[in-house]
Amino acid sequence: MTGWREPNHEWAVILAGGDGTRLREFSHKVSGDRRPKQFCEFFGGKTLLAHTRDRLQPLFLDENIFFVLNHAHRAYYVSELADVPSRQKLVQPLGRGTAPAIALAVLTIMGRDPDCTIAFFPSDHHYRENSIFQATIDRALQLATICGDRILIVGAPATYPEVEYGWIQPRPIVPPPRLNALQHVSRFWEKPNLVQARALHKSRCLWNTFVMVGSGEAFLGLLGATVPHLLAAIGDWFCTPDLDRIYREIESIDFSKEVLSAAPERLLVLCDGPSGWTDFGSPQRARDVLDTYAAL
Repeated sequence: MTGWREPNHEWAVILAGGDGTRLREFSHKVSGDRRPKQFCEFFGGKTLLAHTRDRLQPLFLDENIFFVLNHAHRAYYVSELADVPSRQKLVQPLGRGTAPAIALAVLTIMGRDPDCTIAFFPSDHHYRENSIFQATIDRALQLATICGDRILIVGAPATYPEVEYGWIQPRPIVPPPRLNALQHVSRFWEKPNLVQARALHKSRCLWNTFVMVGSGEAFLGLLGATVPHLLAAIGDWFCTPDLDRIYREIESIDFSKEVLSAAPERLLVLCDGPSGWTDFGSPQRARDVLDTYAAL
């Protein structure tokens, strides 16, 4: 880690509460049961969640890594995260989408460290070159301290017109961004059709990896500007600790669709290097990754 950073104030949040619905049948073939994909050992003798932890370990203090989980998955995470103190596990009573999970983590960490920088990481990603990804996150953590109320989104260089990914349209988009260069966000495209995806690919737009870095205050500002009712509901938990009731009453909210897409002016995009990013969002992408290991 470089001298520009303050590790004590840097927090990682691994989002591990999803049900992995689209990959359920494929995961079942691998694991023999209905566990979500983040708890499956697809390659390397480790789960996707364990690979995520390994990837982040050189970047963050162990005690500053949080996990957002779902109570329904307790049978899987209780052993997987047996070495993690309970204070670092944020267990949601129900699955309510990514926005409540992020709001819960932001408010919890802000309560412990008002000067925090927070980085969010999905637990179902794969990187061909971990060191390149780590260099991008190191850069993002440095930049977050000078970006004020802006959130940094890591965008991956698109290699084909994928219709199941979200896309980020930077401003300007020509010439193509340099690696590790910051740009403003013009628009988010959430799962475009094939014609749109081809146009975005041709314009050298970026895939949205959903890896985000920013100050706690910046995340609070973004949530407050887009889903203030959610922020207020989760905030009530700190006054009246009844998270079960709160989660029963709130609706599911997708962070990409209802937060990021609604406030591109509050975002910056950082172009990743050639890390070979992909996610396990579809059986075909999972097979593509596994085929690379089978060929070794």
